Amino acid sequence: MTMLRSSESTIDRNPKTNTGEDASTALERICQQRHPHLQSQDPELYSLIIAQARHETDTLKMIPSENYASFAVLEATGSILTNKYCEGYPAARYYEGNEFMDQIEQLAIDRLKALFGAEHANVQPYSGSPANQAVTRALAPPGSKIMGMPVPAGGHLTHGWKVNFSGMDYQTVHYGPRPDTGLLDYDQIRDIARRERPRMIWVGATAYPRTLDYAAFAEIAQEVEAYLVADIAHINGLIVGGVHPNPVPHCDVVSSTCHKMLRGPRAGFILSRIEDRWQRKYFPDSNLNLAKRIDRAVFPGLQGGPHMHVIAAMAVAFKEAATPAFRDYARQVVANARRLAEKLLEKGYRLVSGGTDTHLLVMDFRDAPYSGKDVAQALAKAGIIANFNMVPGDPRKPFITSGVRLGTPALTTRGMKEPEMDRIAGWIDTVCRNLEQIEEVAPRVRAEIAELCRQFPPPGILI
Repeated sequence: MTMLRSSESTIDRNPKTNTGEDASTALERICQQRHPHLQSQDPELYSLIIAQARHETDTLKMIPSENYASFAVLEATGSILTNKYCEGYPAARYYEGNEFMDQIEQLAIDRLKALFGAEHANVQPYSGSPANQAVTRALAPPGSKIMGMPVPAGGHLTHGWKVNFSGMDYQTVHYGPRPDTGLLDYDQIRDIARRERPRMIWVGATAYPRTLDYAAFAEIAQEVEAYLVADIAHINGLIVGGVHPNPVPHCDVVSSTCHKMLRGPRAGFILSRIEDRWQRKYFPDSNLNLAKRIDRAVFPGLQGGPHMHVIAAMAVAFKEAATPAFRDYARQVVANARRLAEKLLEKGYRLVSGGTDTHLLVMDFRDAPYSGKDVAQALAKAGIIANFNMVPGDPRKPFITSGVRLGTPALTTRGMKEPEMDRIAGWIDTVCRNLEQIEEVAPRVRAEIAELCRQFPPPGILI
């Protein structure tokens, strides 16, 4: 089974099973072939990998930030590049023997810049949070005022939330969707920025289902002389696929992970302009441009040697994302999310903002006697893996919540389309209407889901 059943797919085909061999037997046989050393040297860990592979094969992965990497990405991640230490940047290392590492990192940089049309790229951040910490340190000394969307409103931890470094080391100003509409009010955001005069403004979210207006944010940032930083960790694939605006022309810096919609390894990256438009205002005594400050914030500011096996896998993912098949994939992700939203609305469920423009949607149970956590746990028992999530104006605590966040990236990678979204909406409805009898209902739903999943084996899982 290929992604979208297309011969142009950038996701590899799964190995074919023997005639008459059931899925479980095939899974174990192929894993034994792929992991002979691990199986013999650490059977305990090997068995846990097998268990996770079975779980991901037989359930619906609907957490929006999860996906399936290709065989090529997994192979690069597990390559001998793990063995090399190369502190520094290409052509400026602190260790010898890095001529091939320089070429690999430069390949990833060049592909990433081309993918987003960026002037500068850094592919060394170990993940999204370190990338955001490097950006913040590069633009704003501790104690500076930063503005972002808080976690309860659907934002990121690293955009100024109180339990994170960004909320502990910086003055924070928050904005978020209106509780009544679930939509961002750009006039309200402008008023907050004018009043607070932050040094930098984050734009980006983990649970906002609508298109972000980067041009509007850029006007606000320009007016208050603030750096504008977009965090595209959750929507990078939509941007590459042309179904969401590209923030690069509007922002000073753009940060992201690589392992969500881009289907790469677990890593982060940073894009930026080379020159700093606010250098005279904020860094009058520095001779470093914006790109150099970003690089220095990553290394040596926060990290040591880069993970070259991961950077190689990033290069693979960037190549896969630069194909017509990936654009088809991104369009189908959005089409699937919209179809799922439409069917849930038809069944009487309330959704944050009334629907979606992106890869995710958030069910709103503020008026229900049960919580988002109740629903998420019941869905998991039935084979639908989602996460409970805060909604704008949520009266419940963060570990309980009134929402459930659902996404379509991983389902679309498996080749599912609108007909499958109709069936999934039906199963979600069955679970929600039978929460008190979930122990009796879940096995039947889970069996039906497992049967669907066998028709759409996840690429890259049998590795």
